[in-house]
Amino acid sequence: MDNKLTPFEATHAGILVKDEIEARNITQKELAVMIGVKQSFLNEIIKGKRPITAETALYIGKALDIPADYLMRFQSQYELDCARIKEKNIQKEKNISLWKIITEYVPVNSLSKLGYLGNDLQENIDTIMKIFRVNTIDGIIGVYSERRNAFYKKSEKLENDKKNMITWSVLAEYEAGKKQVDIFNFDNVPRLIKELNEIFFENKNVLPRLDDILTLYGIKFNIVKKLDKTPIDGYSFWSEQNPAIAITLRHSRLDNLAFTLLHELGHIVLHLKENKDLKFMDLDKIQEGKIEDEANDFAETSLIPNKSLNEIDYLNPIDEDILNISLKNKINPAIILGRICHLTSNYKVRTNISRAIN
Repeated sequence: MDNKLTPFEATHAGILVKDEIEARNITQKELAVMIGVKQSFLNEIIKGKRPITAETALYIGKALDIPADYLMRFQSQYELDCARIKEKNIQKEKNISLWKIITEYVPVNSLSKLGYLGNDLQENIDTIMKIFRVNTIDGIIGVYSERRNAFYKKSEKLENDKKNMITWSVLAEYEAGKKQVDIFNFDNVPRLIKELNEIFFENKNVLPRLDDILTLYGIKFNIVKKLDKTPIDGYSFWSEQNPAIAITLRHSRLDNLAFTLLHELGHIVLHLKENKDLKFMDLDKIQEGKIEDEANDFAETSLIPNKSLNEIDYLNPIDEDILNISLKNKINPAIILGRICHLTSNYKVRTNISRAIN
């Protein structure tokens, strides 16, 4: 049913009769006498309370010089419009019920702020179904239930944020599904890491360059803005024939961006290679277990070789020393500074080194 063909209100054929007798300066009583019916009968037709039958159409048509089939077509259109309006209202009621359920599992206000939803309820429902890649409300509930168990084993701290966290992961996969990238080859990862480090070192036009290079190497890369109360840094998973990485830029620092990206790349190389059904959502300060340690080690050694760290007194860091090591090893100073802060658990180091993403 095309809702654009459904009028807001159906127009009864009686309105046509009313307009005609007023134009001809004929009273309802006079017309009723002419066609041989009671005035109350005619009045009910004019008010839309009674349909025009074929017989009545013949009499009125004769009296007013209107083709009877025209009156009948008008009446038929009225009945069709009534049926369409009724069906539309039934669908609207159904959509309202569906929407109530959807809001229990999906942060619809957040999706609206991000521009995914508009003002049309049916279109919003269709969009959410598309994002969740399901056809029914039960499908959304199923996704929620499955991911609730998968993503919330680490900490009960996030209990109140399940809806946002799960929806964010679905959004990340939805955006990855829209991207077209080249073929991915695990053998190319060392060269990719080298090129990523060059981009970080130069720190110019970083985000577009990352997107370009990762696309070239066959990795679907997206920045998906975090939802409220979602302490997510990155997410790695397999999207169709390619690995995918989504990040939030929650901290908007070059060192955090670099570490998160290489951490997720570590998951791809170390853990997704043998099992493409796995998904890794990395949450702030909740990195636990052997797998996360492996991804951390991969990121750390990819960004800064241990020999470079040995050249600096990280307990008493000096900007000049950091900058010298940066130039010598072609490592962005913000990345070195970030590592020092992490190793010392001191994030208030006095420094003039910028950590901004350019």
